Amino acid sequence: PGRLVESGGGSVEAGGSLRLSCNATGYTFRTYCLGWFRQTPAGRMGVAAIDPDHTTNYADFVKGRFTISKDDAQNTLFLQMNGLKPEDTTMYYCAAAYIYHPGSPACRLPSPVWSGPDWGQGTQVTVAS
Repeated sequence: PGRLVESGGGSVEAGGSLRLSCNATGYTFRTYCLGWFRQTPAGRMGVAAIDPDHTTNYADFVKGRFTISKDDAQNTLFLQMNGLKPEDTTMYYCAAAYIYHPGSPACRLPSPVWSGPDWGQGTQVTVAS
């Protein structure tokens, strides 16, 4: 397994923006599903995911406010968060899931591919009312 290190979290007012980054070490993005998850009382819930060909998908609650992207050459994953709400306050985690079957990446949320991903340590997002 490689290492995933998040950054970019912080405190903003409602309606503000943050850009989270995830620097990956020891991963080849062409063979991994990548995603962002957020902490809830029930565990970590998927927020956004991106597959090797840059196809993206999002959790319903995002409402078009967040954008996931990646830089394959730099092994970096991003989450642009706009229109932040107090309900978005929590820890956000970068995740990487190896694609065992090249013919079907299945990086969408939810998907069995996310049953046991590698995790970063998380970065905190706090949105004031």
